Amino acid sequence: MKRFETGIKDLFYFEPTLYEDERGFFYESYNKKVFSSLIERDIELVQDNHSSSKYGVLRGIHLQKHPCAQAKLVRVISGKVFDVAVDLRKNSETYLEYFSIELSADNKRLLWIPEGFGHAFVSLSENSQLHYKTSQYYSKEDERTIMWDDPKIKITWPIEISESLISEKDKKGQYL
Repeated sequence: MKRFETGIKDLFYFEPTLYEDERGFFYESYNKKVFSSLIERDIELVQDNHSSSKYGVLRGIHLQKHPCAQAKLVRVISGKVFDVAVDLRKNSETYLEYFSIELSADNKRLLWIPEGFGHAFVSLSENSQLHYKTSQYYSKEDERTIMWDDPKIKITWPIEISESLISEKDKKGQYL
């Protein structure tokens, strides 16, 4: 697996080593020993989540606050998404900066989102399936939703927001 820098401390994306032949392909999407070495810290991932979204579904910006802050390892197993990680660590040099990347079943990239980051995405295909591992269990009491159009963050989305399907929960998010 190869690690790529994003310009934001501790936030990386990866491209797995792919073995492909006439039968199809194989790659190792997660190996704790290898992954911990790549992010230069020992990490325990405790929960797997699977999300399905139709074209135009916008989810986020979601995060959990301390003591249940989650790191996430995100990948798309079907379709494609425009994925966003926002640095919400108040003492960070890159506070309120975001990194965006297209994750797809075709490019097989993985995005590592450390604790203290918000996460959002919009589906760019008829149906997108995301799989992600988290470092903490979900805690409703500690979840936080930031508005996808927060003017302090200024995310440039690849589709018109008027085309998006947004949940009531996300429509009730907070502005920073």
